[in-house]
Amino acid sequence: MKSVNIHDAKTSFSKLVEAAANGEEILIAKAGKPQAILVPFNKKHVIRHKGLLKGKMKIAENFDSPLPDELLKQFIK
Repeated sequence: MKSVNIHDAKTSFSKLVEAAANGEEILIAKAGKPQAILVPFNKKHVIRHKGLLKGKMKIAENFDSPLPDELLKQFIK
């Protein structure tokens, strides 16, 4: 893992970000003490399948009906 001090990290930030984007991890230190690690951003690709919960959930017919007055009063307190 590459280590750089904060001053050098500020002056070459774009190069460090590019290196991290290419898979490198960079340790950022202050007075020789580790402060942070710059790592690549791994965007996870989630594959979603249509209808996966079909038949497992039920939505009531009155799902979008207005709430009863007694219940609405509890939100207005």
